[in-house]
Amino acid sequence: ITLLLLLTLQDRDVFGYDAQKAAPKDVKKIVLIGDAGTHGPPGNHVFVAGSLILARRLHAAYPKVHAVIHSSKNWPKDLSHADAVVVGLNHGGKAAKDPQIAAAVARGAGFMAIHFGVEVNKGAEGDAYLKWMGGYFETKWSVNPWWTPNFKEFPKHPTTRGVAPFSCRDEWYYHMRFVPEMKGVTPILSDVPPIGTVKEQVSDRGGNPDVFKAVSEKQAQHMAWAYERPDGGRGFGFTGMHAHNNWAVEGFKMTLVNGLAWVTKLEIPETGVASAPVTPEELQKVIEEAKAAIAAGR
Repeated sequence: ITLLLLLTLQDRDVFGYDAQKAAPKDVKKIVLIGDAGTHGPPGNHVFVAGSLILARRLHAAYPKVHAVIHSSKNWPKDLSHADAVVVGLNHGGKAAKDPQIAAAVARGAGFMAIHFGVEVNKGAEGDAYLKWMGGYFETKWSVNPWWTPNFKEFPKHPTTRGVAPFSCRDEWYYHMRFVPEMKGVTPILSDVPPIGTVKEQVSDRGGNPDVFKAVSEKQAQHMAWAYERPDGGRGFGFTGMHAHNNWAVEGFKMTLVNGLAWVTKLEIPETGVASAPVTPEELQKVIEEAKAAIAAGR
């Protein structure tokens, strides 16, 4: 039995695109797209590396899940089999305009965007994201400061199961553009930002009168949210993950793992998806693996 389990885990190669497509219908198929580029100093915006952590945690927890990773240099050409699509990109515009993603979502696939992947342009791209996951980062409305929220209270929702209070410094975007009246949206990670994180003057990502007023009035801002689409599909947005090292923060990691399980319509235990802590060694190892994969055209 142990040997069979090991063989099964080996078959679920995170770059095994053909094996994923050939997997039985009862296997949930997740496609993660990570930007091949980085942003700023080393250890920032390493989305393929983060995808490695996320995919492997889902594999370890669910025998009937096969997650694969594409870098943005190897954009998926066929998503007809995907049960969920996840994007961690240096701007989500390409995802929002992709007819393959639109078709996958239209037939019920879950959609999840992380960090800069939640930002798209107002108009057709923003409308797509509102439809797919209930919200997005809109320039001149949303802001992207570095700060340290304190997540200490959570709604009763499958994605918050097992998530203990946590706090970590990151480029946590807030003041998203949500669907009207936030219908179908459940805020997952919320806090009131310090007034110093926003300006009243209008700029693309630094402030505007609306967000300045909201923060001045101490209105809670939402850094992660779950969306139940009218068609029965699911979406999840998560604005952190600029800093790769935050994967080692248990609540941070648990929220992302639960979020992906939820959009894929997997059953989440009352204690959350069981997943191993992320060690400093793993943080560095996945960065090296990601570099090799991107160089190989993965």
